[in-house]
Amino acid sequence: MTIGNQAPKKERKSRKSKPVNENAPLLPKSKEEDAGFDEFDGASFTGAVFNLSTTVVGAGIMALPATMKVLGLGLGVAMIIFMAFLTEASIELLLRFSRAGKNASYGGLMGDAFGKYGRILLQVAVLINNIGVLIVYMIIIGDVLSGTSSSGLHHAGVLEGWFGERWWTGRFFILLVTTLAIFSPLACFKRIDSLRFTSALSVALAVVFLVITVGITTVKLINGSIMMPRLLPNVTDLTSFWKLFTAVPVLVTAYICHYNVHSIDNELEDSTQIKAVVRTSLALCSTVYIMTSIFGFLLFGDGTLDDVLANFDTDLGIPYSSLLNDAVRVSYAAHLMLVFPIVFYPLRLNLDGLLFPSARPLYQENMRFASITIGLIALIFLGANFIPSIWDAFQFTGATAAVCLGFIFPASITLRDRHNIATKRDKILCIFMIVLAVFSNLVAIYSDAYALIKKNSSPRE
Repeated sequence: MTIGNQAPKKERKSRKSKPVNENAPLLPKSKEEDAGFDEFDGASFTGAVFNLSTTVVGAGIMALPATMKVLGLGLGVAMIIFMAFLTEASIELLLRFSRAGKNASYGGLMGDAFGKYGRILLQVAVLINNIGVLIVYMIIIGDVLSGTSSSGLHHAGVLEGWFGERWWTGRFFILLVTTLAIFSPLACFKRIDSLRFTSALSVALAVVFLVITVGITTVKLINGSIMMPRLLPNVTDLTSFWKLFTAVPVLVTAYICHYNVHSIDNELEDSTQIKAVVRTSLALCSTVYIMTSIFGFLLFGDGTLDDVLANFDTDLGIPYSSLLNDAVRVSYAAHLMLVFPIVFYPLRLNLDGLLFPSARPLYQENMRFASITIGLIALIFLGANFIPSIWDAFQFTGATAAVCLGFIFPASITLRDRHNIATKRDKILCIFMIVLAVFSNLVAIYSDAYALIKKNSSPRE
């Protein structure tokens, strides 16, 4: 557990002196490219915790109350805590092997362990995961501002509630304006450090959402209008048992931040603090996740939707219900708008590294930078308009790329053990990670397919 700090402090103290892997897809690679970042003297511990927490707390938090409906409150909270510890273990392995191989990025580490094709596989996984996550961001924003009918019952959006059904309150137009007016300008920054102020605001907005939700639930608990929730899952047959595993990909997706860990590590003024940064961030995010899950599920019970924000369009049974509903939904929708560019940044760099591995640094090529940015934003916009449910998107990304990024790739790197630093405990843990990831997600995919077939065949019965 101490190998991650083996790099000499003098070598790791300054951002300029850190080892650079020229194949790294997420970071500046050449001296010429790094020169553009010379004015940055290094991030503080607090700033690093802030950036990693912003990467973690995104859209996944909105699907967590729905996992409580599947798992029950007791098992659900236990699984959130368990996945946090498993995530910390996988990140620790990444950092330890990065130090041993002097790799400055996740892609460089995969390339060191598995060669060119390992690096390409990592880049593809980041593309799939981040595109899926950004599509979910847009879906949530569309649900909040325009409304959703994914559950069969229409839930009005904020703008529809304010102005009624108009052509300009429709999902397509709302997402188009949001994309052109907010996402596109924020995506044009060539330095991730330029987004630090929007990241600060996004965290503040997430806290506003959580505080209001806790307050509403507390008031309803005091006046006795909330029933005791289920602590354990409702398992009545084999099908309901298999359905429990469909919550795992959502939990895995909620903690994915691995693609930004190296970037944050490289920006730290004192890189020996990275392990403390990771643990502090995961502890903070786990607390937010647990509180959101508990109070969100308490508030809506078995009526909790896949995107819990869509539940905030009904009378909550307390004073100023309508105002509080709108405050909750608008605050978190604004939060996602500001987190969008943080996730988009590594997505663009990985796509550029995949398509143009030998080209000049992306920030020096305005035409290439603009083309990739426009193409990715257009793809995400189309996906958000054709995927009806946040749960569907999370099931897909969680069952594929997110599991690879979070567990399968770190475990595979450790089992490969090119530098002979893995312990027996490490290898046992990695085998457990791979078996759990593969088994749970195969069952989740099977359960989803079975439920879809059963749903389509039921009208004929």
